[in-house]
Amino acid sequence: MGTNVLLSRVKNQFILGWAFVRMLTIQKILNLMLLRVSFWLSQELGQVILWGKPTTLSIEPTTSCNLRCPECPSGLRAFTRPTGMLQEELYRKIIDQSKNSLTWLHLYFQGEPFLNPGFLELVHYANSRNIFTSTSTNAHYLNAKTNSRILDSGLKQLIVSMDGVTQESYEKYRIGGHLEKVQNGLRELLDLRKEKGEVFPRIIVQFLVTGQNEHEIPALKRWAKEIGVDELQLKSIQIYDYQNGSELIPSDLGYSRYIPDGNGKWKLKKKIENKCWRMWQGAVVTWDGKVVPCCFDKDAKYVMGDFNSQKLPQIWKSTPYSIFRKQLLSDRNQIEICRNCTE
Repeated sequence: MGTNVLLSRVKNQFILGWAFVRMLTIQKILNLMLLRVSFWLSQELGQVILWGKPTTLSIEPTTSCNLRCPECPSGLRAFTRPTGMLQEELYRKIIDQSKNSLTWLHLYFQGEPFLNPGFLELVHYANSRNIFTSTSTNAHYLNAKTNSRILDSGLKQLIVSMDGVTQESYEKYRIGGHLEKVQNGLRELLDLRKEKGEVFPRIIVQFLVTGQNEHEIPALKRWAKEIGVDELQLKSIQIYDYQNGSELIPSDLGYSRYIPDGNGKWKLKKKIENKCWRMWQGAVVTWDGKVVPCCFDKDAKYVMGDFNSQKLPQIWKSTPYSIFRKQLLSDRNQIEICRNCTE
């Protein structure tokens, strides 16, 4: 990664970190410390110890998406779980139950958040409860009206998925997408933020490096510098059937989650360990209120509770959650969603 890109990342992370710290309370700090200590003790003793409440949540605004990305259940229209839109009443219930411990809210799981008509009201509500807010988008809905509302919402971080700097390479993964529309909307948002003298949201362009676009990384860095995004992140792509290889695996394995196993197959680069901070840190909530352990459970196969009928403390320390955490500590390879995880 070039020096300029690295420096902009350091600056951006400092600004985000400062905003995050300013939204902390003594109660939230103590809760985070309890989670950290209990996670450490759980590893040392091989037993589930859990003190504190979730410090982070990912909440799904919708499962709908305008694109058809090939490694995404939203894009493939291939969910085995119900699909729909998060309703404000349910969302407020979740936030009100978690606001005293919640330090970070990522309003995203599957789907395109801006397809939920009330999305920016959801952001504003969390921000008014002193919760750091973030989201991920394919940026096809960034326009003059929406951009102004984004600035007013209190959103702190906007991650834009843009996997190409030419339409030809971009549409190979972001099927149905229009790169020019993305770039124009992003430029207009940055211009408007500057015009209004705002610092947030911080704009992070996230580039999934694949075998189809890795040659564009130098041009991407030049474009990111020219347009003035706050940070550029080069990310490895998750592939479902990675064992048999894929044209999406980049030739530069430094950008890959997978490496050859020496027998004609592929394997995870990083060994799966019997621990996972995510299971002590927070959870993911689907649009209809179901709680799942993490973002790898895209089809909600491991439901730990439901906000429609349960409250947060009951869900967080439920029997299914306890069994799941215990399995993590003993043999994580036995959990299906962990077998393709780089955590």
